[in-house]
Amino acid sequence: MLQIMNDKKSINELILIVIPVFNDWQSLDILLRDLDKVLSNQRIQCEILVIDDASTIPAHDSFMFAHFNAIQKVNCLELKRNLGHQRAIAIGLAYIEANIICQAVVVMDGDGEDTPRDVLRLIDKCSAEEYKKIVFARRNQRSENQIFKVFYKIYQLLYHLLTGQEIHVGNFSIIPHRILSRLVVVSEIWNHYTAGILKAKIPWTQIPCNRGVRLAGQSKMKFVSLVIHGLSAISVYGDIIGVRFLIATLLLMLFSVAIIATVILIRVAIPNWAPYVAGLSFIILLQSLTISLSFVFLILSGRNNFGFLPQRDYQYLVLKVQQIIPKS
Repeated sequence: MLQIMNDKKSINELILIVIPVFNDWQSLDILLRDLDKVLSNQRIQCEILVIDDASTIPAHDSFMFAHFNAIQKVNCLELKRNLGHQRAIAIGLAYIEANIICQAVVVMDGDGEDTPRDVLRLIDKCSAEEYKKIVFARRNQRSENQIFKVFYKIYQLLYHLLTGQEIHVGNFSIIPHRILSRLVVVSEIWNHYTAGILKAKIPWTQIPCNRGVRLAGQSKMKFVSLVIHGLSAISVYGDIIGVRFLIATLLLMLFSVAIIATVILIRVAIPNWAPYVAGLSFIILLQSLTISLSFVFLILSGRNNFGFLPQRDYQYLVLKVQQIIPKS
């Protein structure tokens, strides 16, 4: 039976902040203190839900005994296994939708690159939109090295070419609670939170933000993890990419047929190379036909497969939910 520490309650003005963490407890400690200071200055009260992505390092005791003003409560939702950043967010959002009533949910990283000052700006923008749209933080400046920036540009280019969409925002965002019920039935957020929202056409807007600096330790996002993250975003549009490749292979088939017809017409004039060109074109024609049929069945099977549905399946991956502050 899933242990629930925070029952549904009628809190209209509550801002809930979701922070996925894997072993990065030192950064979380600093972030919570900074968050409390910034929110206290604006007299905003909030609660924190830490998503412990099956960390192998025990949580530090320091923030557990800290005195907060704006932060009223810190709960920790512990997962049964490590799922990765995107899926941890999906689990957290499904849990909130089922168990907690609040004004809005802020999704942010725990390493400090999403800054407390921008949390205030997200809240202000969401309020200006009357809590009817998700608000993303769009990065104007990035703090990574040049190599990362180059590969990020390549990723954005491939994303645009393959999907026909553009992506300039990440996880840092605020979700009105009224939209959560729509979001947790979007199976695509299991692979990529942002791309899932964009594909589902849930109302959203954005504000410009600069990326902060890591508060402590080293980033655990290696090159391979970044590639997987990018491919996960692209995979959300698997059906659209399949159709685009299908059209491309059909055009290739038509081109092959045209070459074969041309060779047949001019074979008498150029007998030496014509048979080779015709044979090669025929092979391309057969391969294109095979690829086209594969894409058709892939698209059809993908549209019939919902996969992981956060609202329905999240409970299977939650180990426990415990209240850290105030001590239960």
